[in-house]
Amino acid sequence: MQDAPGLGTEQAVIDLMYTRLDELRAEAETRLASTRREGPSGTPQNRSERDAFATLYEDRIATLDAVEDRLCFGRIDGASGERHYIGRIGISDPEHVPILTDWRARAAAPFYSATSRDPQGVVNRRHITTVGRRVAAIEDDVLDIDALKASGRNAELIGEGALLAALSQRRTGHMSDIVATIQAEQDAVVRAPLAEALVVQGGPGTGKTAVALHRAAFLLYHHRQRLEASGVLLIGPSTRFLKYIDHVLPSLGETGAISTTLAGLVPGVDAQARESDEVAAVKGRASMARVIARAVRERQRLPLDDQEVMIDGRVVVIRREDIADAQAHARRDGSPHNIARAVFAKDMIRRLATQLSDLLGEGLGKMDRRELEGDLRDVREIRVALNLAWLPLTAEQLLRDLFSRPYLLDHAAPRMSRADRALLHRRPDVPFTDADVPLLDEAFDLLGDIPGGEARGSGPTKEEIEYARGVLDIFGGGMVNADLLARRMAGTRARLTVAERAALDRRWAFGHVVVDEAQELSPMAWRMLLRRCPTKSFTIVGDIAQTASAAGARDWSEALDPIFGDAWTERTLTVGYRIPASVANSAQAFALAAGLPISPLSAVREVSDAVRFTRSDDPIAEAARIARGHADRLAASGGGTSAIIAPDGETAAALGAVADVAEISVLSARDAKGLEFDVVVIIEPTLIGARPGDLYVALTRPTSILEVVYSEPLPPGLGQGMRGSGRRDRSG
Repeated sequence: MQDAPGLGTEQAVIDLMYTRLDELRAEAETRLASTRREGPSGTPQNRSERDAFATLYEDRIATLDAVEDRLCFGRIDGASGERHYIGRIGISDPEHVPILTDWRARAAAPFYSATSRDPQGVVNRRHITTVGRRVAAIEDDVLDIDALKASGRNAELIGEGALLAALSQRRTGHMSDIVATIQAEQDAVVRAPLAEALVVQGGPGTGKTAVALHRAAFLLYHHRQRLEASGVLLIGPSTRFLKYIDHVLPSLGETGAISTTLAGLVPGVDAQARESDEVAAVKGRASMARVIARAVRERQRLPLDDQEVMIDGRVVVIRREDIADAQAHARRDGSPHNIARAVFAKDMIRRLATQLSDLLGEGLGKMDRRELEGDLRDVREIRVALNLAWLPLTAEQLLRDLFSRPYLLDHAAPRMSRADRALLHRRPDVPFTDADVPLLDEAFDLLGDIPGGEARGSGPTKEEIEYARGVLDIFGGGMVNADLLARRMAGTRARLTVAERAALDRRWAFGHVVVDEAQELSPMAWRMLLRRCPTKSFTIVGDIAQTASAAGARDWSEALDPIFGDAWTERTLTVGYRIPASVANSAQAFALAAGLPISPLSAVREVSDAVRFTRSDDPIAEAARIARGHADRLAASGGGTSAIIAPDGETAAALGAVADVAEISVLSARDAKGLEFDVVVIIEPTLIGARPGDLYVALTRPTSILEVVYSEPLPPGLGQGMRGSGRRDRSG
């Protein structure tokens, strides 16, 4: 497969940088070896100097090793032709000519601070994604289109920058106004204050995601002191989406950002199954927080009667009154359930030891008293009684018990309707779903770790190794490199980067959170994210009209006022410049007929014959034939992406129909959320449109051509009054 334009040129530059990196590393290793060969002889001053030089070379080698991944991630082009590559460290050639600028250097500042309103002498900003030492992707941002056209470098642009430049070349004042509007809207989002939550609302193709990611990079640079110790969290709707946007947000030294899904915030839990709409709506309610809290409190039980235990011929009484007092004492500081249980158990053992020592009638010293308490802990009847009074458990076990034992749910949710409780009932072996993730996180917050589960020996435990593997599965690619994390986990946690430490700590508090497709979040999911950012510094990206989740938002005020009060603002992106106008018009016609709350959208790209309808008695086979044709055409013309979006129950069959064409993605409407393809083929829109938000998402994924294949009548509004749309009939 042929490389995309520009990758070869950048690869040559990156190769030069890595060659120089290897030279610097070899030079430092040679000097370190020479210093060590001198041995320990000489005066104390000489030995001290040699040790200092050895440490210097060791640190230099460690630094050069650490920047191996994503050595260079960006480039800025100036109006006068000057060019700076931006990376994790600064590197000069043997003649001391800079070839890579450290991201912290003053010269690198425009990479993060320049915008279309204030380009700071930069005409184009390029993001460079590398995998190992290979250039994998390039994305351009045009900041000064007039200066770029004057320089004659338009042909070099790739991605979003090429699209904006092409729009600006249209010889109408309207198109110039459109480009200015796009850039003004984006600038307002990027530079919005950090202090409060910012909602970026916009229809499909308005560039919400790209703008929000640029805002994250801007904040990381301009609020470095505040964010470098805590990092930025990026939440996406799927792991596929995270890979899709990975090249937009550059790596920033050792701090950077962590990107994951909501499920990724609870490592070790496999929650890939999707919940039904009815159950998801119940589990997403804010009132479920009280249900989980009551379920936890239920595991702190007061026995009906006192219990006598025989120890060496003497009767010790586990008094109901003592248990009540010890429970109250343990709850006093608000510690999580499993942590507070240790306080409770210690208090009860102390009370029982006092009883037994009084019965013995002998004055016990400290050592005797400690031994007596240890003996009491080993008595089976006492252990059972204390566990029944305060049971240690995991979040997973709590949720399995709650939903599989009706009496527990009846006690924890007395105000929930009988019908809703019936919806939540399931077998204990049923896998966790996406809707369970916020509930598991709520439970973990209330329960905490079971004491002893984090005990450390001389090396990593089996659980730690499995945990690390889970982290790497979730955060693979991006900031956390598998080999690097494995090496660092073998040593001390103090050497981990902020991103790595945050990935290993469920209680990590981030300095800022970016949430994409935020309209899908339930109230319980918002509670989960607020625990990760107590300062409530958020960039919230979404489109209310695209809400597919039964527990998601239908209005930003209703969703956010209970969380942020009046400490949030909304910015609306109104110009759609990524999807063709006829595609946008078709999608909006359907959305209006379906009553979806669509945002104002002015689509400016005109693509002839962009929307096509085909009626067929075998829509899956016809969709596969059409998708194959487009894939062949794209491959012959330099490459591109195509997708088939099918109803949930038909994705497997559609995938089988094009299994031998790797370039064609097959997915459901929900899995397509946030993604874009050159060509999209939709199968049976009426079935997808059972959830109107799902079909609106599917209709707005293409940047070039939308093909609709159907056997059922089309949904109201779809295909009506379309100019330039093609209609075909393949029925038998």
